[in-house]
Amino acid sequence: MLKEDFKLKLGEKEFGVKINQLAEQANGSCMVRYGDTVVLATAVMGEEKRGQDFFPLTVEFKEKFYAAGKILGSRFMRRENRPSDEAILTSRLIDRVIRPRFPKGFKKEVQVIITCFSWDKENDADLPGLIAASLALSVSDIPWNGPVCGLRIGKKDDKFILNPTYQERDESNLDLVFAVTESESDLLINMIEAGAKEVSEDIISEAYLWAKPELRKLLDFQKQIVKEKGIEKAKFELPNIDQELEKEIMGFLGEKLKSAIYNSPGMKEVDELKKELISFIGEKYPEDEEKPKLSANFFEDQLDKVMREEIVLADAGKEKRPDGRKIDEVRKITCQIGLLNRTHGSAIFQRGITKSLSILTLGSPKDAKLMQGMEFIGEKRFMHHYNFPPYCSGEAKPLRGPGRREIGHGMLAEKALLPLLPEKEKFPYTMRLVSEILSSNGSTSQASISSSSLALMDAGVPIKRLATGIALGLITNPNKPINQSLKENDYRILTDIQGPEDHYGDMDFKVAGTREGITAIQMDVKVTGINEKILKETLIRAKDARFHILDTMEETILKPREELSPFAPRIFALQINPEKIGTVIGPGGKQIRKISEECNVVIDIEDSGIATVTAEDGESAEKALSWIRDITREAEVGEIFQSKVKKIVDFGAFVEFLPGQEGLVHISRLASFHVNKVEDMIKVGDTVPVKIISIDEQGRVNLSVKEAKEDLEKKASKKD
Repeated sequence: MLKEDFKLKLGEKEFGVKINQLAEQANGSCMVRYGDTVVLATAVMGEEKRGQDFFPLTVEFKEKFYAAGKILGSRFMRRENRPSDEAILTSRLIDRVIRPRFPKGFKKEVQVIITCFSWDKENDADLPGLIAASLALSVSDIPWNGPVCGLRIGKKDDKFILNPTYQERDESNLDLVFAVTESESDLLINMIEAGAKEVSEDIISEAYLWAKPELRKLLDFQKQIVKEKGIEKAKFELPNIDQELEKEIMGFLGEKLKSAIYNSPGMKEVDELKKELISFIGEKYPEDEEKPKLSANFFEDQLDKVMREEIVLADAGKEKRPDGRKIDEVRKITCQIGLLNRTHGSAIFQRGITKSLSILTLGSPKDAKLMQGMEFIGEKRFMHHYNFPPYCSGEAKPLRGPGRREIGHGMLAEKALLPLLPEKEKFPYTMRLVSEILSSNGSTSQASISSSSLALMDAGVPIKRLATGIALGLITNPNKPINQSLKENDYRILTDIQGPEDHYGDMDFKVAGTREGITAIQMDVKVTGINEKILKETLIRAKDARFHILDTMEETILKPREELSPFAPRIFALQINPEKIGTVIGPGGKQIRKISEECNVVIDIEDSGIATVTAEDGESAEKALSWIRDITREAEVGEIFQSKVKKIVDFGAFVEFLPGQEGLVHISRLASFHVNKVEDMIKVGDTVPVKIISIDEQGRVNLSVKEAKEDLEKKASKKD
């Protein structure tokens, strides 16, 4: 192990840090160990590309199979290929924390790569990766205002758990990540990611206060490292616009900008006005390429300023949002279910012009997604996929596979709905939800949660209750940075943000859940962060909005349909003795194939002995289930069966009294009189009644035709 420069005790475990030893040619690098999970983060700064009008930050989290001691991947290519969904989500998490800390207007390319070298099966590599990325940037010359840090909080038996292990996370009703940075000697939250089992808003606030001392400790630890190991930052200054150009731009805009924002739907007029301004400046200064760029940046600044003045600087109750709503008002909600007759469940949820169509498909347990990665190998029975086609935003773009945004939004909805699903033992179906975004104007991810919840009920899936989500924003006074002493008139929280409020606002705070509590949270900021006061207020406002939306959804459908769609497969479960699994499967799978083919069903058997039969109709399923019951049935002494003679030997006959179960009828038990030869009484293929007279310690069954006939005759005489 490389010698570590710095160590910190955090909870019961230790952080170990090594700076700039492995990747000397990167601008900054750092290796972090937590438990036996080890990650390396590197940060490299490139050049600004000509004509580039955005900040090209790339964050990549690389899972390595060797980190878990596994050889995985295709048999023909035993190496890592495209990143898993889990790796993409970790990349997004780290990106969302570090991105706001780069200076405004910075456009040089920056690439941060976090590689997991070792994984101890207890400690997730995502938060060590975040700390490593923070330190790699902090000790480099890249302009970046860090450090940042994050911790995971679980909750079990009314006690919070710091950085819980995977097992503790499974047992917890909360999986919450807070990321923070520092401002004016206090902490501000700049990212939240959470999954929960319907917890209250107070629990989220309490978790932050509980974790705050440890977060402070982790930030101070990084500051100590930066003080000792950091290097001078490269200078970056945002180009200033000269007064003459500013005067010309303001003269061109006049009242046009405010009119474009508040008197037209969407931002189309705003976009057109920006193009007109750039064209105007370009024609006036044809030989100066910088002035059109400066004018575009100034336009964005003015747009931001106008929105802030009309919202945060206005008197309470007189705030003016682009679409005229009050700051706590949700757009009009409409819901519809059962749109597509042939699908197993479908629903549309619309909020304003944001519209999501969700379709549910039910399948057998064998349709579960097979997962093979560094952290998890197994099956996934519930999937939510989110699609954002270009037409939903009025654009014409190339169609490609799902990107990071689609994967992130899909997993957020999946996280929000997972606690509401029935257990596999009660509902053994594989479930795949697809949300097609038909129209977008803010918070499509939360709309997909709502439409998916409705589609599940439309399909008859016995979920606990409806779920929905809402996105809230923040507009702050540009002259007063956020701190713990921020006053109420220095900011406004906006309920149900749409496009421009998301783009030009300071926060995107998504909260999903039910009437019983929160199931998912995702928060990002563009400013330094938010304080505890804003956190509490936002959670309360989100609860009010959530209940308002649920009122409308519950008018559409209040509980799951009683019956599944007639086009959905029928799945029936049966618990068998695990020791009998081999009997059902048969040599080389011969028996299970025979049942499946003759009954036209799909059979799946788990190691626990749960056998599921998937069929197009109940009759086929019952035929297969009856067959499996007979195969696995534990016969008892005294039972009588109609059995088929399978084999004759000198001392008796072997008969099959249940499918796959045979026993011996000794020649002395074929009749009440002496039998010289077995063939005198029965032949192979005959069906004869037999009674079980004994089962020895090895499971061998002894049968009697004589006693079976005597018992049957007695029963018949009693009836007469």
